Amino acid sequence: MPSVPYFRFWLAAPILLLVSGMAMAHPGHGAEQGGFMAGLAHPLFGLDHLLAMAAIGLWSLGQSRRLRMAVPLLAVGGMIIGAGLAVAGIGLPGVESAIALSVLLAGVLVATLAKLPSLVGGLLVVGFMLFHGHAHGTEMPHGASLVTYLAGFSLATLAITLGARLAGGWLQARQSRSLRVVGGVIAAIGAFFALS
Repeated sequence: MPSVPYFRFWLAAPILLLVSGMAMAHPGHGAEQGGFMAGLAHPLFGLDHLLAMAAIGLWSLGQSRRLRMAVPLLAVGGMIIGAGLAVAGIGLPGVESAIALSVLLAGVLVATLAKLPSLVGGLLVVGFMLFHGHAHGTEMPHGASLVTYLAGFSLATLAITLGARLAGGWLQARQSRSLRVVGGVIAAIGAFFALS
């Protein structure tokens, strides 16, 4: 794609995933397709999930190289562990409140450009995504294949996290304050979710 700069191509990837999910997102379709489309669509159409993953991707920009490289995989790992707990029938207390709180806190991390030790940051990412994954596991369509459902939401999680990181890098290169503003907006939406 010589006419389109490299970063724009990668920024378009999450949007293309979103559009492909919308084209096939109607009741029952996810189960018919083995769960892949349902798994792919769930993080993209749930604003709380989308914002938490995007904020984690944005926040990872300012972390150590090791943590920055690990964040997308840690996010997917937390999601899979949470979904596994839900499928196994192991409940977590206050899942919806924890999801709202994760959006709020992840937004605050972006707004303050907080730099955390790698171990603390990694555990925080896994902890946030554990609750999101639990919600995904609980809402898996009846009759859907667990493996393809996990593959769908893992791909969406990677796309959102990496897409947000690329977008954040582009914003930061032009005006670092804009990244703080985005974080503040995400935190405000998280606060609204928490109070609703």
